[in-house]
Formats: sequence, C-alpha cells, structure tokens
Amino acid sequence: MELLGTPTARQREQQEHTDLLMQLLDKPTARRASQTDKFRTQGGSKLKEFCRHGTKEECARQSGLGAPCSNIHFRRIIKPHTDTTLGDCSYLDTCRHMSTCRFIHYQVDRSDALRMREGAAEATMDPFARTAINRLDDDPFHRHYDSQFVHCDIRTFPMASLGKFAVLMADPPWDIHMELPYGTMSDDEMRRMNVQVLQDDGVLFLWVTGRAMELGRECLEIWGYRFVQELLWVKTNQLQRIIRTGRTGHWLNHSKEHCLIGIKGKLDPRVFNQNLDCDVICAEVRETSRKPDEMYDLLERLGAGPRHL
Repeated sequence: MELLGTPTARQREQQEHTDLLMQLLDKPTARRASQTDKFRTQGGSKLKEFCRHGTKEECARQSGLGAPCSNIHFRRIIKPHTDTTLGDCSYLDTCRHMSTCRFIHYQVDRSDALRMREGAAEATMDPFARTAINRLDDDPFHRHYDSQFVHCDIRTFPMASLGKFAVLMADPPWDIHMELPYGTMSDDEMRRMNVQVLQDDGVLFLWVTGRAMELGRECLEIWGYRFVQELLWVKTNQLQRIIRTGRTGHWLNHSKEHCLIGIKGKLDPRVFNQNLDCDVICAEVRETSRKPDEMYDLLERLGAGPRHL
C-alpha cells in the first residue's frame, strides 16, 4: 500500500514545476517591490510594544527578574474616591466621568512617556503626536503639510469650490437613533450630499455605523461610486485590549467600525499604489468620532502626492 501511495518520478517532476510556477506568480514585480520599499520605514520598524502585564510593578513580579522589561508600561491613577476593589474602569481613558468614577484608570508611565518623547535610542516612536514637517530644506514632493479645516454646514456648503481630490475620507453624522454629543443628518440629507463633484477619478473611504451599512452603499451608488472593498477598524482600549463595553450598539456593544471603499472613474496606476496595506486596522479609541492615525498614513500610501480631503 505504501508503494501505491508513492508518487512516480513523473508526478514529482510535475509537482516541482507547479511549485516553481506558484513561486514565480507570488513573487512581486520589480515595480511592486519598488513601491513597497518606498513606503518602508527607514531603519526598520518603529513600533514600540506595550507590556502585556500593564504596570512596571506587575511586569517585574511576573518576570521574576526583579526589573521591568523595555516595553511601554502604564501607571494606575488612584484618587481619593477610587475603590481599588472594583477593578479597572471599562472605559479607561475615554471615561466621561473620570473625576467621580470609582474604578481604576491608567496613564502611560511617566518615565516611559519621557523616553519616547525625547527620542532616546531605545525608544524610536512618539505615539502621542502626529506632527507636520514644513521646513524649507525638505523635498517639497515629500513634505507633510499641516491639515486645513473649513467650519461650515456641509448640507449647504458649495462643494465644487474646493476643487478636485484623488482621495476622500468621510465620516458623516449618520442618524443612528441614539443620543450623541453632536448633531446628525437624516437619511435623505445624506443621499442629497453633493459628494460627486469632488472627484472625477479617485477613491472614497466612507465610515459607516452598523445601522448605516446598507445606506452607505446606496449613497456610494447615488454619488457615482462603485463599491470595491470594506476596511475594518478593530477598536482597542488604553491597555491595548479589545473594547468590550462600548457606548454604541442596540443589541451588542460595538468593538469595531466599518469603512466602505468606493472607486469613481479610472485610477491612474502611476498615482495610486495598490496592495500595500491590509483591510484591518487595530488601533486605540480616543475622542468621539476621532479616527486612528494609522488611517491617514494608509491614505497617504495609497495616493502619494495628490490632494486629499
């Protein structure tokens, strides 16, 4: 029976040819490799991990070495009204009642925060800020300008006055039938949004809530876009754990957010870079409606150079 299951010389040769062909198909082209290298972080990854034990004291105790590791740690915030027997606050640093909340809250350990901000050799990333560089000696084609904002009513604002953009990201105030700290727009007002004048050929990233998933796809079609993919933001809390107690969700607490991706017109391969990023982002929740910084970097890698809105 073993002999019957053994492949013949011809079968082995055919398998080798198949494996070689698959390797060639999987190998990136010279152009793809060049694009990837263009956006690769110089000097290797700048990611600085958070310690899974949380505080330095717990890290030293768990490791048995008597000293904490080199990762980033947190410090417990203990106030007169804090009851440590209650454990951690579900909302952590997004708690809206921190001045009276009796649960435990955290902040980044001061020494670790200073180490990152000062750019010491052992710390290579500042996760607290996303700064712009507008020096005259910079290459103007790689310069990162400060963002510009327009305070207006988007329901009546003349969109065409802004010009054309290659990449758009929108986080509309969908009516989710819940109490929110900002005003919302009705479904019909969303459909009437004059988004289509902002692009001839480009990509639109449209953030949607659970209730607005189908409405968002309908709006894409009305505005002249073809839905192509969906991006998922998995929300983590301050301690880098999945959020389990959210403020939204009618049946289950939301621990993620969806972003619909639509394409309009024809994309110029000389402008848009495909297959550089994946469709899942794991990032910390901050202020209400604030999207992760990783999203903006993704957009810049997708369409390097053109105007973004």
